[in-house]
Amino acid sequence: MAQKTEEGMNDKDKTPHITWWRKFCLRCHQPETTPSSEPLWWGKVFPFPIFPTFRQTAQQICIIVFFLLIWGILFAEIGEPLSLNGELLSMTLLVIASYLVGWIWLKITTLPALIGMLLTGILFQNLHLVHMTDTYRQLNQDLRKIALVIILMRAGLGLNADVLKKHYIAVLQLGLLPWLVECVAIAVMSHYLLSLPWIWGFLLGSMIASVSPAVVVPCLFRLREVGYGVAKGIPTLLLAAASIDDSVSVAVFAIILNAMFSSGSTTFNIIKGPLSIVAGILLGGVWGYMTSVIPEKGDKYVVVLRFLALFLGGLFALFISSLIGWSGAGPLAIVSSGFMAAYFWEKQGWPVNNNPVSDLFRILWIFFEPILFAFTGAQVTLSALDPDVISMGAICLLSCLALRVIATFFISFGCGLNSKEKLFIGLTWMAKATVQAALGPAALDLVKSGKSAGDTLANEEVYAKTILAMSVLSVVISAPAGAIFIALTGPRLLSKESQRKTIETVECIETIVQENRTSTDL
Repeated sequence: MAQKTEEGMNDKDKTPHITWWRKFCLRCHQPETTPSSEPLWWGKVFPFPIFPTFRQTAQQICIIVFFLLIWGILFAEIGEPLSLNGELLSMTLLVIASYLVGWIWLKITTLPALIGMLLTGILFQNLHLVHMTDTYRQLNQDLRKIALVIILMRAGLGLNADVLKKHYIAVLQLGLLPWLVECVAIAVMSHYLLSLPWIWGFLLGSMIASVSPAVVVPCLFRLREVGYGVAKGIPTLLLAAASIDDSVSVAVFAIILNAMFSSGSTTFNIIKGPLSIVAGILLGGVWGYMTSVIPEKGDKYVVVLRFLALFLGGLFALFISSLIGWSGAGPLAIVSSGFMAAYFWEKQGWPVNNNPVSDLFRILWIFFEPILFAFTGAQVTLSALDPDVISMGAICLLSCLALRVIATFFISFGCGLNSKEKLFIGLTWMAKATVQAALGPAALDLVKSGKSAGDTLANEEVYAKTILAMSVLSVVISAPAGAIFIALTGPRLLSKESQRKTIETVECIETIVQENRTSTDL
């Protein structure tokens, strides 16, 4: 009897311990929500939730195997650079490690995986586990450009014409004005705190002011799924505004960078800026419309052909615009083509940002996200950083982030939002990541290639390294802060719509859309 009581007490004492471990494991391993063909022996050998499900494990193994297969194919063709002591092998291992660390970081902390990927790149560089020589610097640049095409195309495909038509004033207010305020603030403060020339300050400002979809979108989707902000369409409004914000940021950065390193006349460079914007929007729009006509919507291979048309067209626009010196046209052409394609595809029955082509770009981003952030982090050598640049840079960033929150609060007048919702939007706009990682090393690449912006080479290299350091610092500071603020303040600042009402709203919207399509067909 005493033994039974003792066993019962032991079981009771163990319960909190088991519960704690189970909760910790469930942060990393979620149960499946759809039927799975998991082998019978899997649950016995790898019990859930201590280990992930068979489906989750198989998915991670597939991605790692794909990276290794790519390495094997290149090793068979290139040889020595991909050997065990080769540079390309270390780059491949860096990408695989950053993907795994990012996945673990996301599951344990629920913060964006890109932070773990960026820190992995910094760690590899400073532990001398990877070394990128000038031989493969061009490969690094090209991979970042491909990642930028994916970022911009996803932004274009995510723009909803109905939302823009209904809330175009609010979208422009939230997408342009806060960006402008932060851009100017960064330029002014970096000039006085970091001793950057004015043109370099505005180059930095145009990059830092961009909001990161990689941080904002998942957080907003989680809030939307449980009904927060749905009544006023705040998540949808912010997604549209973020796409505008990114497009303008990349285009302005490209125009300033091209003007700085161009050898043409100053007058022509000034005129070329607005012309490149118009040319990019028009040519991208035509290309996007063409994808709704060619290939024909009933084609068996329509998904693959439309994806290739947008992806290859985006690469062509970015690389050719850079080659001919019209860098501002390329990014806008990519966004414009994605937007026009999504607009006309919706009329053919493909929902905006929820169609097979958008899914393919999401899959492609799984591979290029660790490449982008790991390679960006791998360009940061901590011992070479100036402590004054880091300290003054942090003050500059934090001050401008606070200013952007305040500016967004007052700028969002006339949008039909209350004070709590305005504050939430201001906090949401803090997150930086994707554009900063893609554009941060661009100036340094040009300086190292021998191009000049009109100053001495030594000074220009210092300015370019300052911009790279600021881009990494902005991601490290603002990405986790933005994600945490969205997660914590969303339920407190946004009104929650009941699940039943949310379903009725969605059904009503679908009915209206269907009626509009019917009337259009007639």
